[in-house]
Amino acid sequence: MPKPKFILALLCFLAVGSSALADPPTAQSPPTAVPEAFKQSPGDNAWMLTSSALVLMMTIPGLALFYGGLVRTKNVLSVLMQCIGAVGLISLHWFVVGYSLAFSDGRFVGGFDWVLLNGVEPDAATPFGYADHIPHQLWMVYQLMFAIITPALICGAFAERVKFSGVALFLVLWSTFVYDPLAHWVWGSGGFLRNADKNPWGALDFAGGTVVHVSSGVSALVCALYLGKRRGYLKEPMPPHSMVSTFLGAAMLWVGWFGFNAGSAGEANGAAVSAFCNTHFATAAAAVAWSLAEYFARGKASALGAASGAVAGLVAITPACGFVTIRASVLIGLAAGLVCFFACTTVKNAFKYDDSLDAFGVHGVGGMLGALLTGVFATTVSDLGRGRQILNQLAAIGAATLLAAVGTFILLVIVNATVGIRVKESDEIEGLDLTQHGEAGYHY
Repeated sequence: MPKPKFILALLCFLAVGSSALADPPTAQSPPTAVPEAFKQSPGDNAWMLTSSALVLMMTIPGLALFYGGLVRTKNVLSVLMQCIGAVGLISLHWFVVGYSLAFSDGRFVGGFDWVLLNGVEPDAATPFGYADHIPHQLWMVYQLMFAIITPALICGAFAERVKFSGVALFLVLWSTFVYDPLAHWVWGSGGFLRNADKNPWGALDFAGGTVVHVSSGVSALVCALYLGKRRGYLKEPMPPHSMVSTFLGAAMLWVGWFGFNAGSAGEANGAAVSAFCNTHFATAAAAVAWSLAEYFARGKASALGAASGAVAGLVAITPACGFVTIRASVLIGLAAGLVCFFACTTVKNAFKYDDSLDAFGVHGVGGMLGALLTGVFATTVSDLGRGRQILNQLAAIGAATLLAAVGTFILLVIVNATVGIRVKESDEIEGLDLTQHGEAGYHY
């Protein structure tokens, strides 16, 4: 049973935990900055509703199956619960305060204009130039799906050794103090890294290279280092219990990612088409590159390698997909397959950290690579030139890394001091399915 203090802490942070970051509320009506005449586009609405559903599919069932198949049989349900827990908890967080913090107006974080989604209507225009022809409420729910999957990606780093209550509290805190401010920096109205007119530090991030992948990947590494290794890591075999589940999960991620990337155009237009095509070709190239690297290094190309390479390509093309040509997307995919393979094998083996499911090697490294190469290959860059655009990309990577690393460490300390984060050794031996959830994923 959850401890009362855990439930109380969770509710408090959902409701008011972010007040230290937000601008104080004012008596004035929230700014709108919308066109005088708003006309919805049925086609754009249909595309964005579809994209929202596709991005949700990436978390459940896509990520749940991908991560679930990689752990041992005794821990599969714990991973599935972490994924669906992220859907429930972050949805409520987004409703209470998350969307307002991420997207209402402000320099470093939004305010309380849209708390409890007040003023976010299904027939009103989307403000601040986020989208032109879809209603505000549709933009909000589309962005919710990004807010859900980002902290869920971190779960791959600490799989098989964390308490569910600790994970639940960490997800809410991390979304409040890491994801929401970072999303505002890069995408929100007034964000100091937003790619906007007259912003000399504007970074190109079409669908979340820094906001989603650098932040979750760096946080994953911090979690892995803070929690320490799984019992028996590098001493006993820990193979995936179901490569079929993992492969199916990767396939769902590939399909769902079209909503993630092409949907980020905000409408059914040429930018969506470009993002769609670039996403596919980069992913294909990365899967081939990883498989070839594995073949030359080990003599065999594995299904796990192909699936991992595909995800690496999806990650790397995410920030660039709306800004580059198909030719550049293939180069980005090839680079992602090779670099992420190196990170998940040579680098990880050299430092011996236990990033259980390679969240840092794929999402952290792939996100950084993709963000940097966006500046290199983008067809539209800062008015100050390509060199300055690359500098801006590096600044965004650095800002995301610093916030994620420092924020994650502080939050882990808080969670560990309140509800605890790592399970007892006896629970780890028995498996998290039984000790954390009282049920088994399989019965023989």
